[in-house]
Amino acid sequence: MTPEPQRLQYLEAMGLTAWTSRYRLPNALPTPVCEWEAAASVDEARRAPGERLHALLDEAAQAQVATPQPAPAEPESRHRPSSGKARALLGDLVLPDEQGAVLEESSSRPVRHSGEALRFTLQVACLDGRWLVLLPGEAPPGGMELRLLRHLLKAAGVVPEQMPAFEAFRWPQVEGLPVEAPLEEAREGLQAFLAGRQQRGWAPERLLVFGEDETLAALLTLSDGHCPLLALPAWQGPSLSELAESAEAKRALWPRMAGWRNAWRADRDPD
Repeated sequence: MTPEPQRLQYLEAMGLTAWTSRYRLPNALPTPVCEWEAAASVDEARRAPGERLHALLDEAAQAQVATPQPAPAEPESRHRPSSGKARALLGDLVLPDEQGAVLEESSSRPVRHSGEALRFTLQVACLDGRWLVLLPGEAPPGGMELRLLRHLLKAAGVVPEQMPAFEAFRWPQVEGLPVEAPLEEAREGLQAFLAGRQQRGWAPERLLVFGEDETLAALLTLSDGHCPLLALPAWQGPSLSELAESAEAKRALWPRMAGWRNAWRADRDPD
């Protein structure tokens, strides 16, 4: 275990400010006893953090050579990086005696190929924070489509206190990042987006999807009225634009909306 003064030296050499309590606060545990380092000299303070860290690593390596210790039961590399790995983090090359270990370690890992990120845009809203509504597409729904959605919900007995505004979720959110698992990373991105909306009171109980999209289908994998990704009961129907233009699509949709009233009331009053 790294002694406290040496740990503070490493942090200071890397340019990180370490705050340590020197006095015991009321009702606080006693501060661990340790030797306090004297203030650094002016010449030492003027040296760049990287240079000071290199010097500390050299001192640690020389101390290990001068006083060899028995090998621990568990590899030390699992607890803290060696001097060579620390130098690599600073931009230096891996030391020659560590190249074999690095190659051996990399060969034992599963090969993961980079790929191209999935690209899609969703319009997302949540009815009273309870029913999640997804619309695939770049453009948000227009006034006619929003009126149609309100009338459909009202006819099905789903009357939220206020119709929410749709917001866009685009993936990837940052261009140029390396991609190893496009589908998994996109799913995690959507889950993180929805988790962040919990601060706004979102607690989805059901999922409504208006419209079909190949990428969205692979993302959600809806099956038998369930969305495994979000762990929610799910429903998918025609897009709002298709419903707005086709009376036949409206008539075909009506039987599929059976049970929405009871589900809305049951989710609101589970008791």
